[in-house]
Amino acid sequence: MSQHSSQHPEFLAPDTVVVAGGRPDRTHDAPVNPPVVLSSTFVGQGEVYEGDRAYGRYANPSWDPFEETLGQLEGSELPALVFASGLAAVSAALSLVPSGGVVVMPRHSYQGSLALSQDLADRGALTVRPVDIADTEAVKAALDGADALWLESPTNPMLEIAEIRVLAAAAHDAGALVIADNTFSTPLGQRPLKSGVDVVVHSVTKYLAGHSDVVLGAVVTSDPALRTRLLSYRSLRGAIAGPFEVWLALRGLRTLALRIERSQATAMELARKLQEHPRVEAVRYPGLPGDPGHERAAAQMDGFGSIIAITVRGGAEAADAVVEALQLWTPATSLGGVESLIERRRRHANEPASVPEHLLRLSVGIENAADLWADLDRALQKVQD
Repeated sequence: MSQHSSQHPEFLAPDTVVVAGGRPDRTHDAPVNPPVVLSSTFVGQGEVYEGDRAYGRYANPSWDPFEETLGQLEGSELPALVFASGLAAVSAALSLVPSGGVVVMPRHSYQGSLALSQDLADRGALTVRPVDIADTEAVKAALDGADALWLESPTNPMLEIAEIRVLAAAAHDAGALVIADNTFSTPLGQRPLKSGVDVVVHSVTKYLAGHSDVVLGAVVTSDPALRTRLLSYRSLRGAIAGPFEVWLALRGLRTLALRIERSQATAMELARKLQEHPRVEAVRYPGLPGDPGHERAAAQMDGFGSIIAITVRGGAEAADAVVEALQLWTPATSLGGVESLIERRRRHANEPASVPEHLLRLSVGIENAADLWADLDRALQKVQD
């Protein structure tokens, strides 16, 4: 009998956990799926103890199955904490940095993380040290006197790869907390907690929920004290998720392994073809053997993800024209849904200036690969310098 046949979460493969996690107890006539609990308050009398639900801002039974399953997927013995949005989760993680503390952060990262950290810096709450996260020695040098290291790998949208285990160890040697945004990879692609990271952040909106129909975030840690602080932050600031949205996210999570398998395979096929396209200046995808982050990604990731970044010959105007000419790919921000999305990232005013004006970020969905390629090729061929 396979070890994965055990009911204990630590013996289950991740692609089993996404299906089996968070199910109701197997009693006669029990539902297969957990219910949605729509209640703002819970019955109680006398003193409220830790663990009591009491009020809808503190807990909801609809959160539990998703939080338990995500915690298992990330390799934590503690449940995750679900938040109202990815940025709410980022805000909670940054709240762990002491007032006036120093955060070493990738210069390329989720723009919400960059904008929020800069806002906090402008108000004197912390200091940000931007780094090229792929330059391990430069990151190590920046850790002197730092209170936290923020990791994102692959980075958004440049797809740079960080040496997570090496950098986490260096940060701990420097006395810094390590936080990693694992949205792009998902816990099926990498488990940062297993590489020494203290706190993992997710935009659940993206791959975990997977259908572009909810806005949610989550934080995972194996440290009980850190989890208590994060839970307190969520409760006091009201950064809570609606029970129905979390139920939808759990339903979406059930197909995560299949969606990732399909979209990663298509992303690899498209990246190879884009490399050879005369209208494409450059391609970034960790799965390509010539990509700067390929060897590092191959060593620490299970799969190379479903995001591709390309620069189009002819500059920003040509890149916009490509997006305009597409019929199957949807021009929209966000990523990780079943549908393929594309956008020119510098259309956002707060995207870092180091991101090329003519860079297009492609979030590969689960459509037929030949159809996606035909649409891309036709749009690229249509655009002239």
